[in-house]
Amino acid sequence: MSKPKTALIVGVTSQDGSYLADFLLDKGYKVVGTVRRSTSTVQPNIEHLKGKITLEAADLVDQSSIDHLMIKYQPDEVYNIAAQSVPADSWTHPFYTAEVTGIGPLRVFESVRRFCPTARVYQATSREILGGVEGIDHANEQTPIFANNPYGIAKAYAHMMVDCYRKSYGMFVCAGILFNHESPRRSLHFVTRKISMGAACIKLGIKTPPINEIGEPLVDSKGKLHLGDLSATRDWGYAKEYIEAMWLMLQQETPKDYVIGTDTSYSIKDACKAAFDHVGLDWEDCVVSDSKLLRPTEITAMKGDYSLAKKELGWEPRTFMKELMEIMVDSDMAILKKEK
Repeated sequence: MSKPKTALIVGVTSQDGSYLADFLLDKGYKVVGTVRRSTSTVQPNIEHLKGKITLEAADLVDQSSIDHLMIKYQPDEVYNIAAQSVPADSWTHPFYTAEVTGIGPLRVFESVRRFCPTARVYQATSREILGGVEGIDHANEQTPIFANNPYGIAKAYAHMMVDCYRKSYGMFVCAGILFNHESPRRSLHFVTRKISMGAACIKLGIKTPPINEIGEPLVDSKGKLHLGDLSATRDWGYAKEYIEAMWLMLQQETPKDYVIGTDTSYSIKDACKAAFDHVGLDWEDCVVSDSKLLRPTEITAMKGDYSLAKKELGWEPRTFMKELMEIMVDSDMAILKKEK
């Protein structure tokens, strides 16, 4: 019997990292996942994985911790999912965002180059690197990079370093330019999860809802969900499907970057309607736009053209916005009923 491949997931507690661990275990991989050192031992996304994967403390701001893992495990595949991943937070934490989201991936690439150069590396790139591009409805792999927020700019730096390490050192490094992808494992800092949890809280009459990113109740005392710009549009897909595309990129003969999206676009209003309709409520009676939650700059409307991924990887999305919001609402309803 051949020795199983070893995959290192940097950021395994995240939405994508946890789904990727599930997927790789099913493929027979030995999975090593990194967690940041903390006194808390509760990690909701990976509680079901404990005992099935190896957990190691590491941090993208600590080069030695990354080097240690490369030397110790000699992984066949490395997936860097970790980041300061909330675009809205990047204005209040620009230095931290640059250090973790921009320089952090460089530390991973350099560690692989020095200690396990045959490993194949996946870097999570965001559609936010295209945030300021005007006049393009469908983004593909040739769309020029033009980020317009600190998070997107940090991601753009890391994305360009992918090409640098490919060409400079002949490494197998590739990036997935992933459009927004959501799931029940999404953090409450993200708008889709705020919508699904808000709808569930209002439907169930929850008196102590979770706290949002500015430290206020997600749903106020009048039963209103507070969101930012309701007219903003996104291409939303299902994270559980997107991690398959990550894996497929590392199974190709040559490394290449791919756009992963659904080639659709919906507004936050549309997502609210889908979620609240699912629980029999009128979203317009339940949602308000709060100026405190607006971004200083908003990314332009754009769809992710996944045609190259479909042609070369055999990947295409199967779940779209309405069904995705219903999956998330059902999950949050179940969580709140269990807690209640």
